[in-house]
Amino acid sequence: MLGKLLLTGAAGGVGKALRPLLPRIAQTVLLSDINDIQDVAVHESFRRCDLGDRHAVDELVDGVDGIIHLGGISVEKSFDLILNGNIVGVYNLFEAARHHGKPRIIFASSNHVVGYYRRDQYLDSTAVPRPDSLYGVSKAFGENMASFYFDKFGQECLSVRIGSCFPKPANPRMLATWLHVEDLLDLCARAFEAPRLGHTIIYGASGNDETWWDNRHAAFLGWKPKHSSAQWRAEVLAEAGAQDPKDPAVIYQGGAFVTIGHPSDEA
Repeated sequence: MLGKLLLTGAAGGVGKALRPLLPRIAQTVLLSDINDIQDVAVHESFRRCDLGDRHAVDELVDGVDGIIHLGGISVEKSFDLILNGNIVGVYNLFEAARHHGKPRIIFASSNHVVGYYRRDQYLDSTAVPRPDSLYGVSKAFGENMASFYFDKFGQECLSVRIGSCFPKPANPRMLATWLHVEDLLDLCARAFEAPRLGHTIIYGASGNDETWWDNRHAAFLGWKPKHSSAQWRAEVLAEAGAQDPKDPAVIYQGGAFVTIGHPSDEA
């Protein structure tokens, strides 16, 4: 069990879902977000932090034993916002970790790193990135930063290409990409406990009947998801109705992200 865990992006959806489970892997948890958090538990503390502020991130990381990095922009936004949160912020986090004992990092990457692969293509972690958005591009940058910091400085990191971490799948695509929060927690625990992590990329999806992703290169972690989207399959398919097989959002793994235009064109 970790002593002190840092959870960035703690006010976001995944952060909120993870928080009640974190005492299973850490004695205390330092929550961080650009937005305030009021409901701080006894084992938690909170520090507001803009990831683009290098000095603030350096102070945030000082003294922690492990990091789950969910912070930054989690959807398609303007390049300026993505630059600050997902590119400058990732650099600041890795630099801070390098200077403060190199605590292991679990980096919340995204399936949108490979969103322009078709759904009939079975991918492992060696697949060349084909991002479907500026957001996806920023997550590919984060994975490359993790690779560089391990090779150059020995900073260990697990990059999790998170699928869809919600209470239940909301559409047919999520029947393949859905990730139960307990499976995510177990993955984090195994990453922190592994004798050697290096820089590893893994797809974050539960044990769903339909899958597009192969995690054999991360098999050494021994992660075997316990949950599945199967229980909602009939319900989700009935609610969705017929899908157009020529729709890019149906053809490609990134779903609706492949149909989003450039954010600056909306201005």
